[in-house]
Amino acid sequence: MENEKTAFRPILSGIFGMIAAGAAIVGLLLSGVGYFLDARQFLFSWLTALVYWTTIGLGALFFVMLHHLVGARWSTVLRRMAENLMWGLPVLAVFFLPILFHMPQAYSWSNPEVMAGDHLLTGKSGYLNVPFFTLRLAAYFLVWFVLVSLLNTYSNQQDTNSSASLTKRMRVVSAAGMVLFAVTLSFAAFDWLMSLDAHWYSTIYGVYVFAGSFLALLALMVLIVLQLRSRGILKNVITSEHDHDLGKLLFAFTIFWGYMAFSQYLLIWYGNIPEETVWFLHRWNGTWKTASLVLIFGQFVVPFFVLFPQAVKRMPAVMKAIGLWILLMHWVDIYWLVMPSLHHEVHLSWMDVTTLVGIGGVFLWFFQRGMRSRPLVPINDPTLAGSIRSLS
Repeated sequence: MENEKTAFRPILSGIFGMIAAGAAIVGLLLSGVGYFLDARQFLFSWLTALVYWTTIGLGALFFVMLHHLVGARWSTVLRRMAENLMWGLPVLAVFFLPILFHMPQAYSWSNPEVMAGDHLLTGKSGYLNVPFFTLRLAAYFLVWFVLVSLLNTYSNQQDTNSSASLTKRMRVVSAAGMVLFAVTLSFAAFDWLMSLDAHWYSTIYGVYVFAGSFLALLALMVLIVLQLRSRGILKNVITSEHDHDLGKLLFAFTIFWGYMAFSQYLLIWYGNIPEETVWFLHRWNGTWKTASLVLIFGQFVVPFFVLFPQAVKRMPAVMKAIGLWILLMHWVDIYWLVMPSLHHEVHLSWMDVTTLVGIGGVFLWFFQRGMRSRPLVPINDPTLAGSIRSLS
């Protein structure tokens, strides 16, 4: 095992934090200009970017809770990275303010005139109303903030205290947190994404969004691990065995995402209910059909065949490429969920880039801050030695 000094080394030195902060400032300023030029496009681009980074943070929270809940050992050396990624999650709540201030421009059901003139929406008004939407949004982030704070607090205490009680506390928090996580992520997906087309509904939608979230988190962790080792950091701690394990998880959740996507489509196609099929029909017309095919092949077919061979999971260059590719496809996935409510044809805007960079810069700055402020691995975790030997 590397010594404690090495475990404190930063991920990319202070330069990474400066780049992230600079990207955040530039991206947010340019996005602000876009707001005055085209407020509605800004709101949808903003929502796409915000959901993209929020889902990655939620994927990190799930990774940490799953690690504690099952008592995993192989992932102990990776736990701190996920903890640092989830630390930026509560901060993203602030970025929902532009959405709340302009609800009618993003969500048609928040317009009283539209609601009054639509019998179906009127029947959903008890759930779809601005005060309740705002209350639920606050509740989601409150739950996530409490979970992130407790898990990070106990993890920090473990660095100076090897008491087994801390491991037990994190497991207890994770047990309750898993239930809260499932409920809050599902309803957040319903509120932020599915209600963009309030006539449509899908009971599998929350699981679909979760699958993409965790898949994107795994892809980002692959990139972080490879970047660390390329700089000689934790090279004897995070081994090729861990690369292989991450690759297997990436492969598994590629299949899981594809299964959820196909299941949702198959059930709606088989039922052939107009209120359900219209959502897919919209995404199978014009240039949105091309976007749908890109998503099918890009998010499932390509990663499936690339990750299928066992040897590939130990090839850093290939894993880095597929990690970047999956992160790109996750953005395409969120874009595909959001933008058809605004454009009848695929319409890429420069604000799609500036919002992604601006919000992402803030998210990654908090991640880098965590990586520089504490050991890169939980140095007193009782399973750390077994994890370095890559025991399951």
